[in-house]
Amino acid sequence: MRDGIEEKSAPGWVARPERSNTLAIRFIVWVALTLGRRVARLFLYPICLYFMLFAGEARAASKKYLRKVLGHEPRLGDGFRHIHTFASTILDRVFLLNGRFDKFDVHAHLDDAAQAMIVRKQGCILLGAHFGSFEITRAYADEIKGPPASVVMYEENARKLNSVLQAINPQLTQQVIGLGKVDSMLKVEQALQRGEFIGILADRGLELGAASVTCDFLGEPARFPNGPLRMAYMLKCPVLLMAGVYRGGNRYDLYFEELMDMSHSELPRNELIRQAQQRYVARLEHFCLAAPYNWFNFYDFWKT
Repeated sequence: MRDGIEEKSAPGWVARPERSNTLAIRFIVWVALTLGRRVARLFLYPICLYFMLFAGEARAASKKYLRKVLGHEPRLGDGFRHIHTFASTILDRVFLLNGRFDKFDVHAHLDDAAQAMIVRKQGCILLGAHFGSFEITRAYADEIKGPPASVVMYEENARKLNSVLQAINPQLTQQVIGLGKVDSMLKVEQALQRGEFIGILADRGLELGAASVTCDFLGEPARFPNGPLRMAYMLKCPVLLMAGVYRGGNRYDLYFEELMDMSHSELPRNELIRQAQQRYVARLEHFCLAAPYNWFNFYDFWKT
């Protein structure tokens, strides 16, 4: 991390057009819910082949990332596996939103702090990334009767996909706190006071012009927003790191570990946020190296 360097980010991913077709999404959802997961997964191969052939920018970004984590020049098979892993987690959302957690072989790994917060039903912020599956972590919380989980997100991004998936389970729309609204912070604070877990994917800038810090990530400087950690500091709440790693087939590993407890620390504000940001980036790098095909930022993440 480059201490003290704060910049105004302009997250280009926000303005990127969503590369999906509503009719095609509805068709694959229909196949999944009518013919089952095994049949639906067969359709992932032509879908991934299409993206391999026609999504040049995304494929180039994938190649740049894979070169960093694999330690060798990525082959075509590596690129296809990267896209297929992403597509698999999107398909699995259909079943998880439909309450079919039983279809998956899930192993959860929680450190002592995370276990204690679930037992106490203490509100906290869960920091994740566009890495693996967030949906499997939410479904796990439901399965174990843990604290309710809401997600803070840009609703405009992936609108086509989310509109179809929300039709599967409309109740989940109540668990989304939209960004950029006057009452966004108030809703987060109220949810924390109710003992809820608030999920935020903190690897991308959440708002145009939002402050960010430059960190060394996989051997190259990259900008990370620090808004989520600033919010955690303002609300004096604990922060956990979460990762739902897809292992292939129907297997997932979930990780929950303490990142920083903002409610009990005597460190100065900037130092506390700096240490939390440093740990977040270091752990994200760890998971990328351990499960390289789970990284789902298909744009040049290091472009400044």
